[in-house]
Amino acid sequence: MTRKSRRLWLVVACMIGLGSAAALTLNAFSSNIVFFMAPSQVHSKPPPADRTIRLGGMVVAGSVRQEKVKDAPVAIFDVTDGQAAVTVRYEGILPDLFREGQSVVAVGTVNPDGTFRASEVLAKHDETYMPKEVAEELRRSGKWDPRFGKAPDAASWNTMTAADNAKKPATQTP
Repeated sequence: MTRKSRRLWLVVACMIGLGSAAALTLNAFSSNIVFFMAPSQVHSKPPPADRTIRLGGMVVAGSVRQEKVKDAPVAIFDVTDGQAAVTVRYEGILPDLFREGQSVVAVGTVNPDGTFRASEVLAKHDETYMPKEVAEELRRSGKWDPRFGKAPDAASWNTMTAADNAKKPATQTP
């Protein structure tokens, strides 16, 4: 074997080694990535059942139910982005700051029936905080514009967009 061919084989072996290391690293990262989705995105394109996602939105007022399964607390509530709602089931104690009409991010998987099984629930920490992804979805859907103050409560979302106001019958003044 000539000196040139040995050098070529060494370069080829190094490239194969680096390529394999890069492929293994990227594969490890892809299994640990958790994507953020809004309820309308979950309805339009549900993720695979084994994929962990972060579901963000506002807790629908009046939707929180508490149950007990084998002496463990189970909370069932709906999360909405103003366009669609997803039912969330969480086994455990909810955070102290969890409230109806407030923003929340739940980490978990989507069941085949369309409900969301949360392994973790994160609630806002003060009256002005909203997760970046939730705020972006509200802005994109036209339900909130930060130039006009803090985010509205979930009960008033249907009156927030021009399209929704156009659906209302005009009131006549005497």
